[in-house]
Amino acid sequence: MPTKMKAAIFVEPGRIVLDEKPIPDVGPLDALVRITTTTICGTDVHILKGEYPVAKGLTIGHEPVGMIEKLGSAVEGYREGQRVIAGAICTSGHSNAALCGCHAQDGPGTRHGFKPVGGWKFGNTIDGTQAEFVLVPDAMANLSPVPDALTDEQVLMCPDILSTGFSGAESGKVRIGDTVAVFAQGPIGLCATAGAKLMGASTIIAVESVSVRQEMARAMGADHVVDFTKTDPAAEIMRLTDGRGVDVAIEALGLQATFEAGLRVLRPGGTLSSLGVYSSDLKIPLDAFLAGLGDHTIVTTLCPGGKERMRRLMAVISSGRVDTRHLVTHRYKLDQIEDAYDLFANQRDGVLKVAITP
Repeated sequence: MPTKMKAAIFVEPGRIVLDEKPIPDVGPLDALVRITTTTICGTDVHILKGEYPVAKGLTIGHEPVGMIEKLGSAVEGYREGQRVIAGAICTSGHSNAALCGCHAQDGPGTRHGFKPVGGWKFGNTIDGTQAEFVLVPDAMANLSPVPDALTDEQVLMCPDILSTGFSGAESGKVRIGDTVAVFAQGPIGLCATAGAKLMGASTIIAVESVSVRQEMARAMGADHVVDFTKTDPAAEIMRLTDGRGVDVAIEALGLQATFEAGLRVLRPGGTLSSLGVYSSDLKIPLDAFLAGLGDHTIVTTLCPGGKERMRRLMAVISSGRVDTRHLVTHRYKLDQIEDAYDLFANQRDGVLKVAITP
């Protein structure tokens, strides 16, 4: 087995480059996974731009599909050569956060700059998945076998995008018969739209201006699509709901404008479910917040992880209730990852998600 591997490494803001790193050693509870497919996330673009701080020299990426290359001496229930995924969020199960039931925040509970060092480890606090190999900690809690009938690209969205998008609807507590607005139909917003439909929303209003994403939103379950470049989305959503507002608004972009619009369209007692990664301070307008007297709920969510979460997401895909294959619009080799970043960061050529294959 070689001792070196190729990896996409954060050098400085504006520079992620492909270089060589040592293949990591495997501890007793770890698993070394040979990556077969991974992808680029919007959060990786925040890292590239310097909007989200990570250590220089870190391997980026947090969405792995691959084969178990080597198992730690204490790992049971898996075999080398098995095809697996691991969630972007790695849980150990024994931190204060995990013992409180918040596995996504499973970490030491300290802060580095503004960011909590929680369960998001790949490409954040440990080397990530845009490489030929990735070391998965606490393998028995995090590795989930992939059903033979599913392709890499079918399950590629499970580690982050699908889990995060669904969690927007879950945290918002969408109920049967609800009206839901989803602001932005990038990959996470599209999965939030699909999640709202799965949870029983009877009317889903998607906010999006890009025609390809508008079509995809309808395919994922949107009943109405509002183009924010042609009309005020808050006003149009209030019109579509006959002035009632929505039960749940899901913010899937991470901007002041979409966060604020989500507040403005809530019915009394409604919930704003925030999935965006914000790169500057948010302001809550007095009128949109009804001076704090609207009985509103604002909830934030970090992507749920762990092997049971991954199993459930793959079960949804196996059942045919959600089809994520069309979210992969471009394919690159790992050797071309700098070109892939250029395409994805600049949102050219109708890109939604990029499949990266070593």
